[in-house]
Amino acid sequence: MQILPHFSKHKVLHFNRTDTRLANNGIPFDLQKLRCRVNFQGLKFTPKIETLGYELVRILQEKGPFVALHLRYEMDMLAFSGCTHGCSMGEAEELKRLRYAYPWWREKEIVSEERRSQGLCPLTPEEAALVLQALGIDKDTHIYIAAGEIYGGEKRLAALRAAFPRIVRKEMLLDPAELQLFQNHSSQMAALDFMVSTASDIFIPTYDGNMAKVVEGHRRYLGFKKSILLDRKILVGLLDMHHNGTLSFNEFTVAVRLAHEKRMGQPTRRRVIADKPKEEDYFYANPQECFCEGTNCADLPGYGNLSGIQGAKVSDLLS
Repeated sequence: MQILPHFSKHKVLHFNRTDTRLANNGIPFDLQKLRCRVNFQGLKFTPKIETLGYELVRILQEKGPFVALHLRYEMDMLAFSGCTHGCSMGEAEELKRLRYAYPWWREKEIVSEERRSQGLCPLTPEEAALVLQALGIDKDTHIYIAAGEIYGGEKRLAALRAAFPRIVRKEMLLDPAELQLFQNHSSQMAALDFMVSTASDIFIPTYDGNMAKVVEGHRRYLGFKKSILLDRKILVGLLDMHHNGTLSFNEFTVAVRLAHEKRMGQPTRRRVIADKPKEEDYFYANPQECFCEGTNCADLPGYGNLSGIQGAKVSDLLS
C-alpha cells in the first residue's frame, strides 16, 4: 500500500541498489526474463537522443569497421580515483585539490601507484595505445573515443593518435549545431557514446565503471558482440616490464593476448557470492537469464566452448 500510490502517480519506480541482489536471490525465472526484456528492449532514450545517436552510428559504419574505446581519462575520474600515473606534479596537485574541494568525497589521501598496481586505475591514453597495438588492432581502424573531455586535451592523446591516426569523437563527426542541445548535459552526451559503443564492431573499456558494464551486457544481449574486457591488474605489470626493457614488444603482445583470450564477451556464468552480494558480478554486465531457453542456465549456448584469440589478430575479428 505504500508503493502503489507512488506507482499510480509516477508510472515508473526505480529500486536503487537492488540490481545484483534481484538477480541472485532466487526470484522466479519468468520475472528475470521480464527484467531482461525491460532493460534491453523496453527502455529507450528520448527521440532526440536516439535520432542523433543513430546518425553517429550511420556515419561511422559508412567509414567501415570501427572500435569504440571507452577512454575514462576525464578530470573528475582521475581526481576522485586518485589515479595520477603519467601526470606531472602540477597536474597531480590540481587533481588532488579538486578531490578535496568536494566534502562529500570521503577518500582524500590516495596513493596512486598502489591503486594502479591493484588494477583500480583506468589506462592512460599512452597505455591504451600500446594495448590496442598488442591486441592487433590495425592502425587504419577507426577508433571512436567514447568519453568526456580527456584530461590534458589533444596533447595527451598524441601517442594514441600517432598509433591510430583515425581517431574520432562525436564532436568531429557532427555539426556543432547538432550537439548544442546536449552540450551542457553530460548524461545525454554519454547516452550518445552508449549508442555508438553498443553498435561498434569491438568495444574496449579502459575502466569497468557502470557505463562499461551496461554496454558489455547490452552487447551480450545482442548476440555476444566482441567486448575486450581489459585485465588492468595484469596489464600494468606487463606495461611496466615493457617500459623498463625487461619485456620486448613481441613478448608483451603474446602476454596481452593470452591474458585476454577468455575476456572477449563470450558466454560465461555470472559469479554469485552468497555471503558477499556487493562483490557479485553485475547483472547488467552479464544477464545470463536473457539467454536461457529454460530455467537451467547451464544449457546456455557457448558454455564450455569459449574461443580465444591466441595467434590471431583482433583486426581479423572486425570482418
